[in-house]
Amino acid sequence: MIVKLPPRIGFPWTLRIIALICAVMCSLAHLLIQKRLPDNKVAGSSIDLKALTEVKYTLTTLAVLLVELAVFIPYTYITSYGVYVGLSSQHALELVTLLNVGAVPGRALPGYFADRLGPFNVMIYTSLVCALSIFCLWLTASDNVARITAFSVIFGFWSGAAISLTPICVGQVCETKDYGKRSGTTNSIASFGALLGIPIAATLLRRGDGSYENVIIFSGIAYLLACIVFSITRTLVKGAKWDVIF
Repeated sequence: MIVKLPPRIGFPWTLRIIALICAVMCSLAHLLIQKRLPDNKVAGSSIDLKALTEVKYTLTTLAVLLVELAVFIPYTYITSYGVYVGLSSQHALELVTLLNVGAVPGRALPGYFADRLGPFNVMIYTSLVCALSIFCLWLTASDNVARITAFSVIFGFWSGAAISLTPICVGQVCETKDYGKRSGTTNSIASFGALLGIPIAATLLRRGDGSYENVIIFSGIAYLLACIVFSITRTLVKGAKWDVIF
């Protein structure tokens, strides 16, 4: 819509239409959601920094922060990367569409497998695959259209778990009555990853004289570190038996 509508109706009206769509969808979500438990009136504030004294919770929060640091970099820079390596502007814009198309089943299917394998196990696997796709496909893609397109779809699918499963991982390391404030604390801390990831990538891009190599490596390392921290947390809580559902 952002590509097709501005020449016809102008950029301001394009954004107004997109805002209207977002308002309708969010309103429907608000009307359809239903609480499972009654209000917890004794749990305390929504931010609980004292919870960071628990190692398993702190490590989980750190892993989520690392995922947030990495996940939005490909979504933000894949289009400009496509233009940088010589793709047509239309094809470059389609790359971010492919990322989001891949993310649709990528946000639903991990939940299905998490019920059977455990959310931590699935997050470890998906974080590793995301890191490998960044290093093996995006870093080596150059102007190879097939490889760039494959990366967009594959990363879009596997990165979907970053949205759907990280809240479930928080729930695995706290009691149900504390989930609200633990989730709020984790998201408050992890939001700095979402805020800083793209500016850090921009700085690396500028210092690399426009080369995307350092940006790609940074994103891949952040995902790899997230995989390691998720693995450490899982081992700390459930031991080294990887057949245990967690």
